[in-house]
Amino acid sequence: MLQEKDHLIWHPFTQEKLAPANVPIVSAKGVWLKAEDGRNILDGISSWWTNVHGHSNKYLADAIYKQALTMEHVIFAGFTHPKALELSERILDKVGDNYSKVFFSDNGSTSNEVALKMAMQYFHNKGEIKNKIIAFQDSYHGDTFGVMSTGGRGSFTAAFEPNLFDVYHLDAPNGKNEAHIIKQLTSYVKNDDIAAFAFEPLVMGTAGMVMYSNELLEKLCAICKAHGILTIADEVFTGFYRAGDFFSYQGTKVLPDLICMSKGLTGGTMTLGLTVCTQDIYDAFYSDDKLKMFSHGHSYTGNPLACSAACASLDLFDKPETRSNIEQLMGFHTSFKSELEVFDCFENIRQKGTILAFEVKTEEEDSYFNPIRNKLYDFFLSREVLLRPLGNTVYLVPPYCITKDEYNIIKKVVLELGEAIKNQEF
Repeated sequence: MLQEKDHLIWHPFTQEKLAPANVPIVSAKGVWLKAEDGRNILDGISSWWTNVHGHSNKYLADAIYKQALTMEHVIFAGFTHPKALELSERILDKVGDNYSKVFFSDNGSTSNEVALKMAMQYFHNKGEIKNKIIAFQDSYHGDTFGVMSTGGRGSFTAAFEPNLFDVYHLDAPNGKNEAHIIKQLTSYVKNDDIAAFAFEPLVMGTAGMVMYSNELLEKLCAICKAHGILTIADEVFTGFYRAGDFFSYQGTKVLPDLICMSKGLTGGTMTLGLTVCTQDIYDAFYSDDKLKMFSHGHSYTGNPLACSAACASLDLFDKPETRSNIEQLMGFHTSFKSELEVFDCFENIRQKGTILAFEVKTEEEDSYFNPIRNKLYDFFLSREVLLRPLGNTVYLVPPYCITKDEYNIIKKVVLELGEAIKNQEF
């Protein structure tokens, strides 16, 4: 039994002493995870928001296999290769004419870390000292030290607080405080030490699927632009149609200076991060002075296997059936939203693109550490549906290939929860 050996592993975001035994998964297909004990578990969260095309997608697997037989990896300093060139060209085509360069890294955290370093060094190379960042409180941009500094401060960062750099934090949007947030930013930009404003466009995922308006983001970015402050769009979660548009910022009037992406980039198959920037940013590093180069890289930067997976993923995104699946999933959510609204125990029911979220009412505050979280998780998993609540926030972000019958399985379990709470059986 795999579970007997699992004590060898230290799992992420897990208090090992208190956590129940991990579920061994031996295979996966489409939206389904096959457990060692024979259970089929419906993946309602795309395995941490990565698996957009479905598990064990043959087209993606074939692309990786073909690349593995051609070239598995090559150092990316002093060398290049066809799939990195193809991916760069295609991503730049997706983001549009405002952007000209693509930097490769390994995941969402590193793609954001790269953007922060680029923003700070951009000003350093120009002879200006601008090393402060503006970000939303409760935001999440990753777990490396730089992006951990920009994210929300609290229990996850308490042990590292003395080592984190100072950030100008804006209040997290709640639909009622937009004027206050704009006032906060207007006050911050009076300082001349700010390099960039980092944000998750329109949806703050780990904060509890916090959704805010186009207008707020547009106003904040306009203020930053007027004061020469760079803008960094963290599209790691919201990109690749997750929030509706191919990239979430594209549904607004905002043109960020830097764009970070990962997760759905490779269809959930390989680890890869990209940071896209404007020519203006690149030009600040292009110099006869070697010290102005961007001194950042990873052993697996530009990995051909990951690049081939990303190119194949883009192939699938370009197919009409994928777009149809996305529209269908958005429709499923819209219809389900009205069914959820009849339950008094559910509140703040909201949708953005293929994301549907709501809070389960409790006597505690809405929070990642709301004690109802484990009970909700166990309720869903006992009915063979993987939903991983953020505290008392339940969200649905299944792979785009989910069928109506499969979606109805998730619906049935969530409605059972509503009935159980209503009848005081939960």
